[in-house]
Amino acid sequence: MSSLEGRVFAIAGVGGGLGPAVAKRLADAGAKVAGTDRSQEHLDALSGELGLSEDRWDGQAVDLLDAEAAAGWAAALTERFGGVDGVVHLVGGWKGGDPIDQTPLDDYEWLHDLLVRTVQHTTRAFYDALAASDHGRFVLVSSSQAQGPDATNAAYGATKAAAEAWTLALADHFREAKSAATANIVVVNAILTPQMREDNPDKEYRTFTSAEEIAEAIAFVCSDAARKMNGKRLPLYP
Repeated sequence: MSSLEGRVFAIAGVGGGLGPAVAKRLADAGAKVAGTDRSQEHLDALSGELGLSEDRWDGQAVDLLDAEAAAGWAAALTERFGGVDGVVHLVGGWKGGDPIDQTPLDDYEWLHDLLVRTVQHTTRAFYDALAASDHGRFVLVSSSQAQGPDATNAAYGATKAAAEAWTLALADHFREAKSAATANIVVVNAILTPQMREDNPDKEYRTFTSAEEIAEAIAFVCSDAARKMNGKRLPLYP
C-alpha cells in the first residue's frame, strides 16, 4: 500500500459515486482528507462512514462555481492543516444522447460550468499550496469521450477535452516553475459504483471501471512512486 502518511488531500466532489472510495483509499494510506460537496448532509454521512479522527477529516459544503468560495476553501484548509499536498477533482455530470444538429447548446453551457469551470476555480485556488508542497499532486478524473467523442456526446466530449487541456497546461506550469508538483489525468469509459453493483449484482459491466480500481490508480498517482509522472493521461478502460 502506498504511504501518504500525514499528507493533506482535498477532494472536490467527494459526495458523488466515486468520492467515498477515493477518500477511503487515501485515508487508508495515512492521508488527511478534506472533502467538499454541494450537500453538507452528504459530507456528514461520509464522515460517519470513514470514521476518521477530527484531525484527519474536514468536510465543507462549497460551491466550486464561485471562485471566491473555492479560494476560501483552499485558504481555510491551508490554515487548518498548514498546507495542502494534493487535490483530486471528481466533480462530474452528463448530458447527451442527441446528435450535433439537435443538441441543445444549453447542455454545453451546463456541462462547461460543471466540468470545466470547477476545474479552473479549483486549480487557481490551490495552485500556490500545491506548488509549494514537496509532494504536490493534482488529479483529474476524465472520460474517454474527451479524446474519442461519439456523435451523440459532442457537448460532453468537448467539455471533458477542455478540462483535460487545462490540466495539462497546469502540469506544464508546474514544470516551468521547477516545482515538484504534478498534474495528471485518470481516464475511464464509465464508473462502476458500489451502489450500481448492489442494484444489479448479475449484470456484466464490461466497459466500466470500478470505483475501487480508480481509487487505487489515484493513490498511485499521488504517491512518491509517480513523482516523475507529470502531464500524463492514465487510461483505465478496455
